[in-house]
Amino acid sequence: MTVRTRFAPSPTGLLHIGNARAALFNFLFARHHGGEFLLRIEDTDKERSTQQAVDVIFDGLAWMGITPDETPVFQSTRQARHTEVAQELLAKGLAYRCYCTAEELAAMREEAKANNLPPRYNGYWRDRDPAEAPEGAPYAVRLKAPRDGETVIHDLVQGDVTVANTEMDDLIILRSDGTPTYLHAVVVDDHDMAITHVMRGDDHLTNTFRQAMIYRAMGWDLPHFAHLPLIHGPDGAKLSKRHGAQSVVDFRDAGYLPEALCNYLLRLGWGHGDAEILSRDEQIRLFDLDGVGRSPSRMDYVKLAHLNGVYMREADDVRLTDDVMKRLENRAGVATDDTVRQRVLTLMPGLKERAKLLTELADSAAFLGRHVPFDYDAKALKQLDNAGKATLRGVAEAMALVEPFEASQIDSALRAFAEEHALKLGQVAQPLRAALTGSTVSPGIDLTIQALGRDEALARIGAAIAHG
Repeated sequence: MTVRTRFAPSPTGLLHIGNARAALFNFLFARHHGGEFLLRIEDTDKERSTQQAVDVIFDGLAWMGITPDETPVFQSTRQARHTEVAQELLAKGLAYRCYCTAEELAAMREEAKANNLPPRYNGYWRDRDPAEAPEGAPYAVRLKAPRDGETVIHDLVQGDVTVANTEMDDLIILRSDGTPTYLHAVVVDDHDMAITHVMRGDDHLTNTFRQAMIYRAMGWDLPHFAHLPLIHGPDGAKLSKRHGAQSVVDFRDAGYLPEALCNYLLRLGWGHGDAEILSRDEQIRLFDLDGVGRSPSRMDYVKLAHLNGVYMREADDVRLTDDVMKRLENRAGVATDDTVRQRVLTLMPGLKERAKLLTELADSAAFLGRHVPFDYDAKALKQLDNAGKATLRGVAEAMALVEPFEASQIDSALRAFAEEHALKLGQVAQPLRAALTGSTVSPGIDLTIQALGRDEALARIGAAIAHG
């Protein structure tokens, strides 16, 4: 048997982080077992499905490095096949036409509530003679649910889960307008795509019992099911906007690297000993369902940011520079030409040491693209007092003589200047840092000066001396 898994999102909104984790688990499981990973877009909800949401799914998965092995399937193109199966069930006597109106169904639900019963369809047309049907009236097609016994789902995460068949009513598989229901379409698609393992959120567990009825009515083998616990917010409540980023796009825009997010999502609900940081190859080698827990996971944004910082420090400087330049493009007063790009690239080894997010990295690099004169923050202004400006005048003279203009030579010149004037190195570096960056925070001052270049560094020092 070739393992075949699928990710089947509905294009009705953003790619939620819980769905993204399900996609990752399906992808890794298929790769681990030498199988195939497929993508199906469940776009049968015409009113809510949008091309923009489809693009978000494709872009998000590509960003995460999750690629399907076959051309994505769009569920809306398979309606004829869904109808064909429903008609086959009708022909076998395993489904029937239900002519109940919306008003009649509402009355059934109210009657059931009044009798302290579950509010559901009572099987009115299940065994009636079709000749009693109103001529030309619209009808839905319902599957005949078993009336006794129980249904057991052997879940690879949750264990055996059992439901009494009396708890299930006759499922609609075709609506009165001829369109298939979601639960029916999913079964037909999974069967036709030869899906062997269905891994999805445990909020779908109740659907599985209803879908099992369709499989069994058609005489099809059930796939293996694995229902994954949901992701909650840090407080244990359902993940929502108030917790912070909750979609793949949110995390990308907030400055996370895809490999860091994937690593974190993998470890959120799955474990392998003490392993924390795993490459994609290691993830594929180690991932299997026996490591998935049954309890909901809680997002820990602090831990995720820390992990992202670890990955950033290992990331290629050119890649990080490209990202920073894109994030700086729309910032007022910040140039993003080739000269600035080279400054960012030169200083990247120092910039990435402190940052945990790409947004922080862009914030810390923005000074490299500013034109003099620029604003100074409150702490920087304190460094630009009379003593600080006097120091800057001397430093400017020293910088004009440095050859070659490289970090090691700059460092030697600053140390010599400090010693000559009986100053600590920090007393020289801090007003200099304020003049060059507008703040009191930067990578090593020698590297910062080298990145700016002699002319720009001297121009900024001059502007700081003249300020106020």
